[in-house]
Amino acid sequence: EWVGSDVWLAHCVKLDQSEIDLFAATRTGVAHCPCSNCRLGSGIAPIRAMRDRGVPVGLGVDGSASNDAGNLMAEARQAMLLQRVANGADAMSAREALEIATRGGADILGRPECGRIAVGARADIAIWDVRGIESAGSWDPAALLLAGPTTVRDLVVEGRRVVRGGQICTIDLPALIAKQNKLAHALRDCL
Repeated sequence: EWVGSDVWLAHCVKLDQSEIDLFAATRTGVAHCPCSNCRLGSGIAPIRAMRDRGVPVGLGVDGSASNDAGNLMAEARQAMLLQRVANGADAMSAREALEIATRGGADILGRPECGRIAVGARADIAIWDVRGIESAGSWDPAALLLAGPTTVRDLVVEGRRVVRGGQICTIDLPALIAKQNKLAHALRDCL
């Protein structure tokens, strides 16, 4: 079947109310990719209407080919801003955007043990340094995360330190970047 609790579909920028109702009734998930949708000019997904009807919504970055980057926090901010453009300034809070980026994604993937910090849940912990001048005066920590620092200071994934002091400590990053750039150029040359 094309709908169901074990199905998620990407983008969904053209859903009408009857389709939103179908997704809600069948618990079909949506992977919202707002930056990609903006870059491609494909439209604004009716996320507010989906959420109001109970459609499971998570965020996707959609890859650099149609997004220029893979930054989930930027994606969450864009999701919030687009819903505000489409539906008014109160259409989506920073906290709701973060919820879609974390728990929302875990829910549409059928991963209840992820996307939250709780006893027994799988824990990935990211720490950003928010002591700089760019953070001064902020009163909403969720909004600060969406608009503030872009580089994580420390990151632990399933108990394994991946980033320490802003530096990836599990791979040879310069070699990986060189390989990725070479592959991207080869792919472009094939097109």
